[in-house]
Amino acid sequence: MKILKRSTVLMTFAFTIFASAQETTKIKVSEESEAPVISKHIYGHFSEHLGRCIYGGLYVGEESVVPNTAGVRNDIIDALKELQIPNLRWPGGCFADTYHWKDGVGPKDERPTMVNRWWGGVTEDNSFGTHDFLNLCETLGAEPYLAANVGSSTVQEFTEYVEYVLHKGGSPMAEWRKEHGRDEPWKVKYWGVGNEMWGCGGNMTAEHYADVYRQYATFMTDWTNSDGLFRIASGANVDDYHWTEVLMRDVPKHLIEGVALHSYSFVEWNEKGSSIDYSEEQYFSTMKTALKMDTLVTKHSAIMDKYDPDNTIALVVDEWGGWYEVMEGTNPGFLYQQNTMRDAMIAGTTLNIFNNHAERVKMANLAQTVNVLQAVVLTEGEKMLLTPTYHVMKMYNVHQDAKLLPVEFDSPTYDFEGEALPAISVSASKDESGDVHISLVNIDAHKEHTINLSLEDLDVKRLSGTILTSENLQDYNSFETPDAIQPKEFSSIKVKKGIAEVELPPFSVLVLKGE
Repeated sequence: MKILKRSTVLMTFAFTIFASAQETTKIKVSEESEAPVISKHIYGHFSEHLGRCIYGGLYVGEESVVPNTAGVRNDIIDALKELQIPNLRWPGGCFADTYHWKDGVGPKDERPTMVNRWWGGVTEDNSFGTHDFLNLCETLGAEPYLAANVGSSTVQEFTEYVEYVLHKGGSPMAEWRKEHGRDEPWKVKYWGVGNEMWGCGGNMTAEHYADVYRQYATFMTDWTNSDGLFRIASGANVDDYHWTEVLMRDVPKHLIEGVALHSYSFVEWNEKGSSIDYSEEQYFSTMKTALKMDTLVTKHSAIMDKYDPDNTIALVVDEWGGWYEVMEGTNPGFLYQQNTMRDAMIAGTTLNIFNNHAERVKMANLAQTVNVLQAVVLTEGEKMLLTPTYHVMKMYNVHQDAKLLPVEFDSPTYDFEGEALPAISVSASKDESGDVHISLVNIDAHKEHTINLSLEDLDVKRLSGTILTSENLQDYNSFETPDAIQPKEFSSIKVKKGIAEVELPPFSVLVLKGE
């Protein structure tokens, strides 16, 4: 298989002439008083009971030789703190609608086991439950997002969960929580009312789920939602616009705060290909599905605008990321894959899309945190590594709760076998201290692009940058070479009269800081 590698040979005279004749991409970044703030919750994460995400990933148990806090790996805690994750979704995914929360509280040696029929058919001992998850979120400084069971649960079980978590005392569930060692309630704002109800959550129609949702949402809190719950309805699968239409039409506004959307990036759904040994054709196909996120968000938002012109209901993309075949020799039900520069391209372009749609997109969750799909962390025994996706998420955390800066540009194209995709992706923001951050991605597998940034309206005096790039598109961090791909300082910036010029290498992510 041909590896997509940056040439290290001297350019020929002909190529030099061609390069000099290439057009420069001009990007104008400006301020707009009505521009929205980019919610930090767009940078959320997702940890499902799937494969080695929880057991053998996040959670190794208190008796493990791996340094841990209450059974959770210290190195992962440190990495997620450094990432500044704003929220964490748990326990699913498909797993959520088979999970009965009461089985995961109380003395660990008295908890019943369960079979995870969705993911590998493994038996779980419920040793990682609600207390473990919510205490972890407190340690991380992240808001918990509980995806609660609707598919195989009851309204009573669901509302007792809310009571157990949120009520101070004097109620049966609050007193039961205290018996289990937690006197004060946790602060849980975000609640998913089921997951993928069109599929593993019960194979429901949109019309049926809208009625079910109304019932569950009604009993979660009081008349005025004085608990301040953010109730998120199980939303559409990719381009099922009818699903969004029905939810927005049939659910009263006072019962709903968010509508979910799930969409993954892949080569072909039934032929996903290797996560590391892929061709340019497969890379191009993956980026085509990744870039469709902009169309999906635009069209779902338009439906929401029709029923919610005041923008009170959020679009929550709580599952996104790359999905390939599992690594050879691993359990097919564990969804363990490696993470290359292709995944960095998915992360950078997708986050730019979310940033630019910050008026409606208020929350998103990368799938998944550890050892599953487009993970930010991989583990192997006592070893741990950070993936290229981790580094992109960290580079981009400067956009969290910063004001969106509109960008204007016409992207050059990345051409492959008669098809074309936009090569350049951009988003920008200004934080409370007045610093400007501009994130740029070049998905082109071969071409470097010259970028001219017009910053005249922003009073930027100097620019610095951080870049993530590598020699080969298929490069990844392994346990033998965990630091093969990591961000580096980018100093090749020319600034003159409010115009900055940068050379953006093939398959690279660059974040600029203007002061």
